[in-house]
Amino acid sequence: MKKQDNVILRRIGIILGLVLLLGCFLFWPLNSYIESPGTAADLQSFVKIKGHPDRYKGSFMLTSVAIQRAHPATYLYAKMMPYMSIESAEDVTGGQNSATYDRVQKFYMDSSINEAIAVAYNAAHQKVTRRYLGIYVLEVQPNSKFKHDIHVGDTITKVDGHHFNTAQGFQKYIGAKKVGTPLVVTYTRDGKTKTVTHPLVKITNTNKPGIGIILTNNMQVKTKVPVKVDAGQYGGPSGGLMFSLQIYQQISGKDLQRGRKIAGTGTINSDGTVGEIGGIDKKVIAAHRAGATIFFAPYIKPTKEILKYEEGHLTNYQMAKKAAKKSAPGMKVVPVTSFDEAVKYLQTHK
Repeated sequence: MKKQDNVILRRIGIILGLVLLLGCFLFWPLNSYIESPGTAADLQSFVKIKGHPDRYKGSFMLTSVAIQRAHPATYLYAKMMPYMSIESAEDVTGGQNSATYDRVQKFYMDSSINEAIAVAYNAAHQKVTRRYLGIYVLEVQPNSKFKHDIHVGDTITKVDGHHFNTAQGFQKYIGAKKVGTPLVVTYTRDGKTKTVTHPLVKITNTNKPGIGIILTNNMQVKTKVPVKVDAGQYGGPSGGLMFSLQIYQQISGKDLQRGRKIAGTGTINSDGTVGEIGGIDKKVIAAHRAGATIFFAPYIKPTKEILKYEEGHLTNYQMAKKAAKKSAPGMKVVPVTSFDEAVKYLQTHK
């Protein structure tokens, strides 16, 4: 009887071991991410302009890429599926933890919305003003003397008591000093203002003095006609073009959609130029699944020098065309370099 009990216990142990191995195979997190086609969301529900509702048929669609942490099972599955790719954690998050990465992506989205509002309101001849808040901290470098005080997500508003209206103004002031010179930095975090003083360090690659951060501009946009844009869970700068089209249609009262489902992607700059983004092939698939018939893709001239650094050695437009030809029949991929080009296309094509 005892011998039989030992056999049963061994079998139970083997089964439990197999279950644990299976659990590890299914759920053990890897140091990589899987990117796949996300969603194509109707922007009508995201944009509210006082006295200017969207009454038109059709839709402008915000496309996204779905990102999830890879596990052994999903890793193998992604290897076999078209339009799913595996990216290193470093390439996806830049080495940032999840909370910091999400904060930066939200800032990029907020910035793209501000630019979209400014571009759309200017095109509709509506009053809009821009205020420069300061330099937004995207990364604090290891050699920075400010690394224990200034964090990613802070906005530097003054140096030595001086505020400038461009990042170049801040950089020019700091660049005139010497490495090791103490600098008084005023910054904001979560609505609170703080001040700290530390010496400047030598910036890698330039040998010039600096705080030791990677930065971008932090702008605030105000309009006479109130507008509210809520991007919800979406992050990143790639929705700029599509937000500008949605906002412009509402504030101008012009029917650009004319019953069509129009998707696309691309950053938007203050002058209306459209910039490239990542994962456009996956966004084409997401748009096709949502029924879009038109897809706006950022366009740049595909020179040999540019193609060396492009994802898959294809420009955004080339990659979008390739994806549409293979997996999105009937979708028209339209190359655009600016907001004005996109508007003109919608006004002159059926």
